[in-house]
Amino acid sequence: MALTSVSLLPVKTINISSTITSSSPFSSYRPLYSPSNSFKTTIHNAGPKKWKAIVSTALAAAVITFGSDMSALADLNKYEAETRGEFGIGSAAQFGSADLKKAVHTNENFRRANFTSADMRESNFSGSTFNGAYLEKAVAYKANFTGADLSDTLMDRMVLNDANLTNAVLARSVLTRSDLGGAVIEGADFSDAVIDLPQKQALCKYANGTNPTTGVSTRASLGCGNSRRNAYGSPSSPLLSAPPQKLLDRNGFCDEATGLCDAK
Repeated sequence: MALTSVSLLPVKTINISSTITSSSPFSSYRPLYSPSNSFKTTIHNAGPKKWKAIVSTALAAAVITFGSDMSALADLNKYEAETRGEFGIGSAAQFGSADLKKAVHTNENFRRANFTSADMRESNFSGSTFNGAYLEKAVAYKANFTGADLSDTLMDRMVLNDANLTNAVLARSVLTRSDLGGAVIEGADFSDAVIDLPQKQALCKYANGTNPTTGVSTRASLGCGNSRRNAYGSPSSPLLSAPPQKLLDRNGFCDEATGLCDAK
């Protein structure tokens, strides 16, 4: 099919103004914004002083807006702290690398708080709740955690030498590579806690008592006597912690016939 060339009319031949009559719907069209001549003259003739005033006003407005935002943020943080964290599930407390030597915080709520690398030497946290808190690398030499709830806490590489853990609950806490040398553990509950085998064996030498909150024997919670496979220490080091297969019976219990079931 042959294509015939179409000659376009030059744009300059179209007179738009002539097509708009007084009866046309576009006859009443006005620009959305058309600065008046007086406004243009004011801006054009504005001197340095007026411009400084305009800039100062803008900056003042920005500062007021920023200040109100900071005030709202402060109110939010205060609310979270009063309600024990966001959605009421934590303490909103941050003590990372804090100096807490000889501090006294008894019967307080530190749930999900952060104590990473904090210095807690000789401090008193008896009766306090640390459920789900972060205490890795914290130094708690001679700290008092009597009756404290330390369940589900991350206590990896923590120093707990001579710490008082009497009647404390440490269920499911992670204590890998932590030092509990000389710690008082009478009545402490270590159920399902992750503890390295050498540390667990050392604690079993003097573990005693029953936790008054959970009713669990301290020795039973540590797995002293190695009656079950998971009593041999940290799951994070199965090759070092797990007993040789020849010591276990078909159900995973230590075979009493071997005479090697009691922790030494």
